[in-house]
Amino acid sequence: MKQLTRATATSCALAAALLVGLTAPAASAHPSPAAPGQGSHGRIPFTEATVTANDNGTYTVEWKAPGIRRVAVRANGRTVATGGPAGRVTVRGLPAADRQWFDLVPERGGSLHLADRLIALQGAVNFRDAGGYRTADGHWVKMGEVYRSDALDKLTTADLAKLRRLAVRTVFDLRMASERTAAPDLVPAGARHVVADVLAGSPTFTAMPTTPAEGVAMMVEGEKFMVSGDTAKSAYRSVFGGIADDRSRAVVFHCTAGKDRTGWANAALLTALGVPRSTVMADYLASNDYRAEANAAALASMPAAQAAVYKPLLDVRPEYLNSGFTEVGKEFGSFTAYEKRALGLDAGDIRELKRDLLVG
Repeated sequence: MKQLTRATATSCALAAALLVGLTAPAASAHPSPAAPGQGSHGRIPFTEATVTANDNGTYTVEWKAPGIRRVAVRANGRTVATGGPAGRVTVRGLPAADRQWFDLVPERGGSLHLADRLIALQGAVNFRDAGGYRTADGHWVKMGEVYRSDALDKLTTADLAKLRRLAVRTVFDLRMASERTAAPDLVPAGARHVVADVLAGSPTFTAMPTTPAEGVAMMVEGEKFMVSGDTAKSAYRSVFGGIADDRSRAVVFHCTAGKDRTGWANAALLTALGVPRSTVMADYLASNDYRAEANAAALASMPAAQAAVYKPLLDVRPEYLNSGFTEVGKEFGSFTAYEKRALGLDAGDIRELKRDLLVG
């Protein structure tokens, strides 16, 4: 296989993001100020909890809370279901809402405030909550504070109004200048738009892959650049500075497809918050589900041989994200060192980030 420079490989990997559009699976947690069981009610006993919005307007709520005899599921101020230490219920008949929230209230301990992770929009399909995950030490990442997304240039007036009601205050645009020019962001009224160009200064892609193996190699090299490339470090430092600023949230960070540059941003955030690697990987790989329809359409429009070459560029795969974490170890020695030297976050900053974004 011909050799490619890291910068060229990174730019080629970006080409994948320019090919597509996108659709959806499920979600998980964030106690709001009005949520029962927040903070003073003790540790959150749930080890698993998710909400899934179904196509027929119903919601599936699932949980596990070992040692808890009774869990009440509340929505819109009333109890809509109850269960024991493990449960799966379908809730019907709720009024339309921008986002339907549920409180899982245990007989003792803190409750969880949950919604489906996907934010249903007409002009974007990979716009989802970055939170709703349990950390290794039993805390939960709040929902409704940080979002990850694909491109925002096709948002409708209704989409923008919804994002304003969801209190989106800052949008970090991770795309290159050529992408921003071709498809300028639309942001909700009052929100601040911040350019955080991960690949700024990289040459435009001059050598596209000719085999599937070359495509995989490009994606792997691109992931490495997102960790150790100078422009990438600068961009992600800006994003994390915004996430850490209470006045900036809710924050959205996005690229074109919402899977590679955005995928590393969220993987780094969840890792910094103490979410297990297996959960981080599952969140990263979920783009394959949300993007399945658009990816299939893109590949169907190509001759079979070309589609085989492009498929690795449209996918997210474990080896891609793993190459990023391997690069962290190689270039920085540890993730803690990466946080400090690349993201500009010292131990005190990480503690403050956890105070802001974790509950339980």
